[in-house]
Amino acid sequence: MAHWIGVVHRAQARMAREAGQVAFSHGRESLVRGLDVDDTVIYYAPKSDRDGVPVQAFVAHATVTGAAPYETEFRPGLTGWVRDARFDDVREVPVKPMLDSLSFVPNKRNWGLTFRGGRFSIPPEDYARIAGAMLGGAA
Repeated sequence: MAHWIGVVHRAQARMAREAGQVAFSHGRESLVRGLDVDDTVIYYAPKSDRDGVPVQAFVAHATVTGAAPYETEFRPGLTGWVRDARFDDVREVPVKPMLDSLSFVPNKRNWGLTFRGGRFSIPPEDYARIAGAMLGGAA
């Protein structure tokens, strides 16, 4: 089992939850193909939507359930690759108060650079810290 951070806008995370699917980087096939059943995905949202206000929080938590990726239509004329997933009820957790305790953020001063990619793996200890805070525990 691996733990992943996906970087999407809050609106995209909500759409993913409603669809019961995870996707990354506008539906890039290689990124969902690299997932396994029972992998976990925590979505980080830098903004509310493409031109929206800053969010800078972990906004969704999912567990991959689909054995294989497939292509689907996100909206008319826009398709992408996804994996089926089960989303949990979580609270949004701001990233800034957690930065000092996250080992996958090497440069605390320029922490935003860490979240530039569409998907990246994180160590189990960091996953437990974030997921615990999202699922109702202490950060």
